[in-house]
Amino acid sequence: MNALSEALKKKRVLVCVGSGGVGKTTISATLALRSAVDGRGSLVCTIDPAKRLANSLGLHALGNVEAEVPASALEPLGVKPRARLHAMMLDMKQTWDDLILKYAPPDKREKILSNRFYQSLSSALAGSQEYIAMEKLWELRTRRDYELIVLDTPPTAHALDFLEAPNRVLDFLDNEAAKWLLTPALAAGRIGLSLFSLGSSYAAKTISKFTGTETLQELAAFMMAIAPMNESFRERARGVRELLAAEQTGFVLVTSPGRERLDEVMHFHRLLKQSEMDVVAVVVNRVHPMPGAQLWEEMQGLIPARRAKVEQTLRELKMLAEQDARGIAELQAAVGNTPLIQVPRFELDVHEISALWRTGRYLIGEEVIPGPTTPLPPGEGRGEGTSPPG
Repeated sequence: MNALSEALKKKRVLVCVGSGGVGKTTISATLALRSAVDGRGSLVCTIDPAKRLANSLGLHALGNVEAEVPASALEPLGVKPRARLHAMMLDMKQTWDDLILKYAPPDKREKILSNRFYQSLSSALAGSQEYIAMEKLWELRTRRDYELIVLDTPPTAHALDFLEAPNRVLDFLDNEAAKWLLTPALAAGRIGLSLFSLGSSYAAKTISKFTGTETLQELAAFMMAIAPMNESFRERARGVRELLAAEQTGFVLVTSPGRERLDEVMHFHRLLKQSEMDVVAVVVNRVHPMPGAQLWEEMQGLIPARRAKVEQTLRELKMLAEQDARGIAELQAAVGNTPLIQVPRFELDVHEISALWRTGRYLIGEEVIPGPTTPLPPGEGRGEGTSPPG
């Protein structure tokens, strides 16, 4: 059985990870779609604000609450879903605000929400989006009854950003040394400029992550106001770690066949394995397929001027396919026994339900990209003028 097909039957959480621009959102939505059609109620939680995903699922827009995808949206596929499909787009700021309103002491909520350091944390601090994505996943898994949740994670330039960012945010919120340093600010009512000279101090390093001209006093006020929440932050962080390591959670690494992307996904794969996470599959998206023999044969029937242009195009496509094939072979060697699944580059962007469905056929093995054994064009490797076999 295909690795992703099996995962859709057995896993409760699939986390799609990888760098930006490789099609993670499309892969995430496709997996949730196939799950619902096959009979398991699913939710895709996406980070991508692109409206085309909502449109492709028959929705006008995606928000921070789950929306059911209407069954009518699947009618063009000629299939009837056996379970319900839901989708949502994570609103980073709104999710942080909901967290504060739910867990902060009533007398601290407005102080936290109006604090400029909190506003930076909830919208701009590095690692904040990764942290809140994990928070949302934990909430959805523990408080909803979806048979499968597919999380589309924030794009990461480096694997460590995704794996370590939540812990960095927790360290910032729960740093006792920082509180000890900053607490006098509340008593004094004012911070002397001399503190800004502590270039190597924790406070200075933290402040450097923020934009604007926030003062240390505001930082002190924020950290003291949020302190009562630290134990609940730690508790949920433990829950998230347990969830990610659970047998019913799997990771799907998504990449494109470009050299830089392949290096990143190899590194990411090593880190996930070292962390004992279950990597279900590596999906190589937007692979150039080898032009088939029929295209070369059809080219021969064209008038000379047009034939020359078509032949040039086919040779360029062949070169791109061979380049992708070499990179994929190297990737397969690097990831060992982890299944590697290829999805071709389509002529048009995936922006409708039928394109998602077509993507799914490759993900679960109903269709595969022809291998690099596709016949060569005339004159390459078999003697000049030899036509490719049919």
